[in-house]
Amino acid sequence: VQLVESGGGSVQAGGSLTLSCAASGFTFHTYVLAWFRQAPGKEREFVSCFSSSEGKTTYAPSVKGRFTISHDSAENTVNLQMNSLKPEDTGDYFCAADDGRIGTCPRHHSFFDRWGQGTQVTVSS
Repeated sequence: VQLVESGGGSVQAGGSLTLSCAASGFTFHTYVLAWFRQAPGKEREFVSCFSSSEGKTTYAPSVKGRFTISHDSAENTVNLQMNSLKPEDTGDYFCAADDGRIGTCPRHHSFFDRWGQGTQVTVSS
């Protein structure tokens, strides 16, 4: 599985950004596509996820109501619309895939074995 992210950048607090992840090379018909982020000196943390087997999305409490994940099955992309951004949203954002997973998205990065290169998001106050 290959994952390519795009769409990072710098915005002021309260602004919006959209991240996109183009996925290809899945072996199985079911998979999970997720977004994680990592701030300097901190552990990589779960942001949001889409489960193809359930057709459901999951969000971290810190972003729920502000971020929206969407999946385009025709293009096999997963986008993350980020609104009302806060300085604490700053970090490197990574797209991740778990090919073959059935059911609910896992929230820990150790469950994912395919990662994109990351895209940087900076939110200034």
